[in-house]
Amino acid sequence: MIQKGNRVARNAKDLEVYRSAYQLAMELFEISKSWPRDERYALTDQIRRSSRSVCANLREAWAKRRYPAHFILKITDADAENSETDTWLDFARDTDCLSPDEYAKFAAKVAEVGRMIGGILKNHESFCHPQN
Repeated sequence: MIQKGNRVARNAKDLEVYRSAYQLAMELFEISKSWPRDERYALTDQIRRSSRSVCANLREAWAKRRYPAHFILKITDADAENSETDTWLDFARDTDCLSPDEYAKFAAKVAEVGRMIGGILKNHESFCHPQN
């Protein structure tokens, strides 16, 4: 268990970064439903895949936290997928799939998830622990 303030994280779903990344992925899923059909396989599928992969990599990292090198690898993968999501947001903005306000909202959320992931990387020792 990882204690954060008064809360204890019993699994990855309890982590604020996981909840934020999951909410972002769901918001991107919803807004991408209105994007042009000709962007289905390029932009829509890619942004959905990368945003969901942030969450999946966080869950995998949690499962591997007894092995610090594996934990760091999966957290780094989550960070890379978050950066990829940011790239797809740029394409969505520049192809008029997102308004400037929508883009700003989503870019801020991606940046916040990135800051939280960076905090985990800096303090990975507090997440990793040897088990019997």
